[in-house]
Amino acid sequence: MTPDEYCQDRTAKSGSSFTASFRFLPPERRRAITAFYAFCREVDDVVDETPDMVQAATQLTWWREEVERIASGTPEHPVGKALQVSARQFKISREHLLEIIDGMEMDLQQRRCANFKELQLYCYRVASVVGLVAAEIFGMQDEQTKQYALDLGMAFQLTNIIRDVGEDAQRGRIYLPIDELEQFGVSTDDLLAGRYSEPFTALMRFQAERAEEYYVKALAELPAIDRKAQRPGLVMAAVYHAVLKKIQQENFRVLDQRISLSSFQKLWLAWKTWTFT
Repeated sequence: MTPDEYCQDRTAKSGSSFTASFRFLPPERRRAITAFYAFCREVDDVVDETPDMVQAATQLTWWREEVERIASGTPEHPVGKALQVSARQFKISREHLLEIIDGMEMDLQQRRCANFKELQLYCYRVASVVGLVAAEIFGMQDEQTKQYALDLGMAFQLTNIIRDVGEDAQRGRIYLPIDELEQFGVSTDDLLAGRYSEPFTALMRFQAERAEEYYVKALAELPAIDRKAQRPGLVMAAVYHAVLKKIQQENFRVLDQRISLSSFQKLWLAWKTWTFT
């Protein structure tokens, strides 16, 4: 299996609706985003699928070293080998790859956020930087597109956090800021017990309004000249925004279920966004 084939297989197995839009890209950009997405999956799975924290930290250290090898032209992993070519062609910097790993390390070292400022840093590293690199790969002519990508990444990650509150709590991760939990009178025990209440609903409505602000801000920031090039990200925005709206419609019943769209709904949104952008 070649490095490119490994990345294609890794990406296909992720089951993400985002990857469906890759196939419409020109070959070189499709190859680059597939390699980059595979890198994100590799480092994310280190944290999610390695129960031993020491072992997970060791693996992330290995990936830091692999990023340096990518930069020097001597990668060892199939993903690193595939990413090496694309990194030069599409300006994927070692600093951005390392920032993504920094975000994964936050999941190992800091499982609570004291306030939104700390949560912002986490979201920036694990989502906004990813959006920025993806936007570079898709193609941009206007520097303002970078700010769009950063804010859209924030919107995506905040949506993830809202959707996965119950699931994350069971895994020992509570991303909602401690000061906001206290402000609304919601305890960690409430989340672990799956206890719904008016304070919980108010807290989640507050989180959803914040995410909504980032969607509105990001979409307003995207320059017209880059809209067609950025269609893969806009497809993802349509899907994630629809998930957020569905969560709101279901009154934030996210402690004991994972709210999602059907395959048909995602396909319809993808087709409509791609066709009319």
